Amino acid sequence: MNEDENILFQQEMAGVKPLNKPDRVALRREGLSEDSARARRDAAAAEQADPNPLSDEGIAPLDPWYVLEFKRPGVQNGVFRKLKQGRYEPEARLNLHRMTVKKARQEVFEFVAQASELGLRTVMVVHGKGENSNEEGRRQASVIKGFVNHWLAELDAVQAFHSAQPRHGGTGAAYVLLRKGEDAKQRNRERFRDERKY
Repeated sequence: MNEDENILFQQEMAGVKPLNKPDRVALRREGLSEDSARARRDAAAAEQADPNPLSDEGIAPLDPWYVLEFKRPGVQNGVFRKLKQGRYEPEARLNLHRMTVKKARQEVFEFVAQASELGLRTVMVVHGKGENSNEEGRRQASVIKGFVNHWLAELDAVQAFHSAQPRHGGTGAAYVLLRKGEDAKQRNRERFRDERKY
């Protein structure tokens, strides 16, 4: 501004009072390194962007010998019976032993998503039966097993699951039947169409 504009501005602003500024809280920077501040921001961003719908609290532990069993409507009884009997060989396995609930939650979600993308049909989740024993010699309830039972039913890609046969871990593992991908459905249609020709 030149001198004339400055004088004119001062004359126009002669009766104006400045606005009161609200009280502000002073931020304390000491004790927070740049790395810890970045880590907090990254953790907050990861929580907001987490596509995982699985819950990680409020699920009751299950008895070590409880048999997991789930079947969505539309799954044929014969298919479910074969799954239950372990007649479908698992194409992949996920072992959750010694994992925290939070870590197991992420692993189950990623495992099912990846298996679905790869077109796998039958997989196995090894969740364990709980702690070996407590001071009274009784087996304790399995926390991870309870969560796995809940999580698998929550995932749309899971069509059915059942506790494994003894040779595959018994009630410490579960066979999981995944939804067919579009490629598998198309191959079945073509196979049935070709069989009808003959």
